[in-house]
Amino acid sequence: MQNHPQHKHPQPPLPEQQQEMPGYTDKMDPRPDHGEESYRGSGKLTDRVALITGSDSGIGRAVAIAFAREGADVVISYLEEDEDAQETARWIEKAGRKAVLARGDIADENFARSLVQRTMDECGRIDILVNNAAHQATFEKLEDITAREWDLTFRTNIYAMFYLCQEAVRHMKPGSTIINTSSINATSPSPTLLAYATTKGAIANFTSGLAGLVAERGIRVNAVAPGPIWTPLIPSTMPAEKVKQFGKNTPLKRPGQPAELAATYVLLASDESSYTTGALYEITGGRPML
Repeated sequence: MQNHPQHKHPQPPLPEQQQEMPGYTDKMDPRPDHGEESYRGSGKLTDRVALITGSDSGIGRAVAIAFAREGADVVISYLEEDEDAQETARWIEKAGRKAVLARGDIADENFARSLVQRTMDECGRIDILVNNAAHQATFEKLEDITAREWDLTFRTNIYAMFYLCQEAVRHMKPGSTIINTSSINATSPSPTLLAYATTKGAIANFTSGLAGLVAERGIRVNAVAPGPIWTPLIPSTMPAEKVKQFGKNTPLKRPGQPAELAATYVLLASDESSYTTGALYEITGGRPML
């Protein structure tokens, strides 16, 4: 029996809640669905190796679980959320695949670049790079955004992606893929997420340009643009009242769950999308990207 998409997952009002950055899965109410009990693999990524940033929780965890169930080994890049990362690793190993934990700050150039070599050392190859980790913070006034905050947002969301892509393409073989996480904010920016929204627009542009630059090498580059998705980033970076109504402004009247994006990342990582590069896949609950 099929579910009505508006009622498949919890709708606002959600319980009022806030966390300190970077946010943790176990403290969220309701707990996000990463596809732990629902995603079924079919061998689309057998014996491939994926490096996924921000894969301790949220969209990254859902993608990691799906990739593992499709047959891939996964390097889990995360900031400092050890318990969340270990939980992701358990699901990967339960799928019979290798999980490598890589703790550190991708805003640091040396660490970001080292992730690719770590992947090569631990797994022998890199077939898929998912640039998913992001930093965001809410500000009501332009004057409240410090130069340090602006710099941190760009270093995490843009610079790290550049460093990782630059290192990864040195090792990638034809048929490899890069998938970047953009956002509905790329074209419909939330004013209170100015720095974050600006980087997400840049990610969409970077994706399109890079796709053309590496096509001759047989590497495809695409991006996913999520709308409001229920991840630890939300209660740790938004006011409680906005968290309570999160996702209500979509035609589906609710936030999306990380599990609802995983299949798109699998498609873009697999040979089934072999003619797709430079694309931006919108998963916004029906909100148009203007």
